[in-house]
Amino acid sequence: MNFIRLTLITALLALAACQQAENPAPAAPANAATAPVQQSDENTAPEPASRFDIYATVRLTADLSHLSERQKRMIALLIDASKIMDELFWLQAYGDKEPFLAGIEDPATRGFAEINYGPWDRLNADRPFIEGAGPKPLGARFYPADMSKKEFEAWKQEGKDGLYSLLRRKDDGNLELLPYSVAYATQLKRAAGLLRKASELADDAEFANYLQLRATALETDDYQPSDMVWMDMKNNPIELVIGPIETYEDRLFGYRAAFESYVLIKDLAWSERLARFAQYLPELQTGLPVADEYKQEVPGSDADLNAYDVVYYAGHCNAGSKTIAINLPNDEEVQLAKGTRRLQLKNAMLAKYNQILVPISKILIAPDQRQNITFDSFFGNTMFHEVAHGLGIKNTLNGQGTVRRAMKEHASALEEGKADILGLYMIQKLREKGEITEGQLKDDYVTFLAGIFRSIRFGASSAHGKANMIRFNFFRQAGAFSRDEASGTYRVNVPEFEQAVKDLSSKLLTLQGNGDYAAVDAFVTEMGNVSSGLQADLDRLADAGIPVDIVFEQGKHVLGL
Repeated sequence: MNFIRLTLITALLALAACQQAENPAPAAPANAATAPVQQSDENTAPEPASRFDIYATVRLTADLSHLSERQKRMIALLIDASKIMDELFWLQAYGDKEPFLAGIEDPATRGFAEINYGPWDRLNADRPFIEGAGPKPLGARFYPADMSKKEFEAWKQEGKDGLYSLLRRKDDGNLELLPYSVAYATQLKRAAGLLRKASELADDAEFANYLQLRATALETDDYQPSDMVWMDMKNNPIELVIGPIETYEDRLFGYRAAFESYVLIKDLAWSERLARFAQYLPELQTGLPVADEYKQEVPGSDADLNAYDVVYYAGHCNAGSKTIAINLPNDEEVQLAKGTRRLQLKNAMLAKYNQILVPISKILIAPDQRQNITFDSFFGNTMFHEVAHGLGIKNTLNGQGTVRRAMKEHASALEEGKADILGLYMIQKLREKGEITEGQLKDDYVTFLAGIFRSIRFGASSAHGKANMIRFNFFRQAGAFSRDEASGTYRVNVPEFEQAVKDLSSKLLTLQGNGDYAAVDAFVTEMGNVSSGLQADLDRLADAGIPVDIVFEQGKHVLGL
């Protein structure tokens, strides 16, 4: 990975020092229970305004000088379409944002509400920060507020666990499914029109075709054809990820996908260098530290890695903590047929490394191991996390369907935990093969430990935060690191760390393959918590003023479009 160091200067120069609504989800009928059944069980007392400064502002820019005027006009249209995804995510996460934001007089509070897409702090277990907001519904606005899990499970309706539909209560009190293409028809038709218009400006024929197919997908809820075509694109300099994609916002079941969008500029030279790692996926799959039956699925051989600068985030990916790498599509059939694409968002990644990870290491990592914190390792750990989503098992062994369906609300946390730990496993194996020569394995481990502290701060409402809590507790019990009581710093113990990577990999892959929801629920309950000692250390980071995450100054005006 020597090439990373060569591009770091370029990335630094490119980096300086997303957010609207017509059809709010219907209110519960008059005879609904007065208290929502599916509310969060976290502390609901409004939190202090001191939380309002936990985000560092980053100006989101990229070099567009190599693009034609047609391509720049196309980017402007893609940003306009992305803003509609932002409107839709507001509806899914909260409801009509306009009266809500207009009713907040304090500018700091209003700004924090815009970052969180509602009155709940996403990086503090969804605690409300506005008086009277109450608890955030676990099912957001995907389900009726008065619907219980028991009612849902008893409902005999095909497709009730679908990705692209809302559940609503009819006038007679019964449940019904409402497809996204119907519920959000006005907004989706506008977005589809913008994509079709943008396709006319695309210089790359494959990208133009993708935009056309994605426009149709928005209007029909059939995303698989455009996902298949997206997997085949290799040379387009501009990229768009758009639509209902991740299911993290549905904390009730983990079924419903939330709208989001990224507009990206590809670094073709860097992407070409990264692509060579994808060829090792089948070999790494067969070598996973788990019984053979848990690794029978063969990852698609057409998977690839790409590096990008992001120029616009919208919707779910812009809410709370910001994504720095993407592994898509989520459709298991597409994954088995073609693999996945991994998109490394290097300008956002570099911002988090400089403004968050390095300052954390100066407080919580043992002084003599701070030299092992490197951007190369942070980039590698993040990249192989995304690659590792393609490893393991997608379908349960006990006939419970896909892992995502069987694990319900725990699916995302379990999958993120698996990807983190198998990413390290991949780095170990690729170093053994001589494919990764930059730095040393200890760099990867120490940077990974510092990354756990960074992601735990996302809180229990985040799948990534929960996954890091589980990993921290598992590693602590395994002796993978030790804590110096006098200095309050942590030290990686390399042999124990390496064994813990193997053991946790086996544990998570087995849990996924078994499809045993009860066992996973017990595991998450036991391991997915923050001890008082760890919380005290995290509080030290807050006291030092280290940001928890970043927020963007972005848009056409920032790019000069």
